Amino acid sequence: MKRSWIISVAGLLAVAAATIAPAQADIKIGVVNAGRLLQESPQAKAVQDALRAEFAPKQRELAAQQAALKAKQDKYEKDAATMSAEQRTKMEKELRDGNRDYSQKLNDFQEDANTRQNEELSRLQNSVVAEIRSYALSQHYDLILTDSVYASDALDITAAVLAGLQARAAAAAPKPAAPAPAAPASK
Repeated sequence: MKRSWIISVAGLLAVAAATIAPAQADIKIGVVNAGRLLQESPQAKAVQDALRAEFAPKQRELAAQQAALKAKQDKYEKDAATMSAEQRTKMEKELRDGNRDYSQKLNDFQEDANTRQNEELSRLQNSVVAEIRSYALSQHYDLILTDSVYASDALDITAAVLAGLQARAAAAAPKPAAPAPAAPASK
């Protein structure tokens, strides 16, 4: 709500400035869809892939632990009638301990994943803001608004900023190694 209010006030100030000082100079205003940039930029896709790769081994480990617990629970339910009281008590304790351990590991995993995702999202947002600022300065914009309620297509600079992000990602991408020259044929 506060953000919408700030954007509205900024828009009103821009309109007021445009109507009050038409003799001074034209004000150049742009609007950018930050959400689209955060979803479609190559940097966002790289962050998603890196996080997936970082947490995939732990996810597999948790899935294996969950499957083992389920198998143990199924075995207990199948064999409980033929077990002695001592065996049932021992198996119930193992299941409780296993479930508790799994729940703790799952919570730790989710906390770690959320923390890393927030860190990477913050870096990505900083990169997107820097690109918006760079584009605005190079194109001599006076005001850039993000995520407005309405803006005509003429004011939307999202595609241009996205192109800048794509160019920056392409420039930062490692170049493939040149193939080694073929060794001369020996006679």
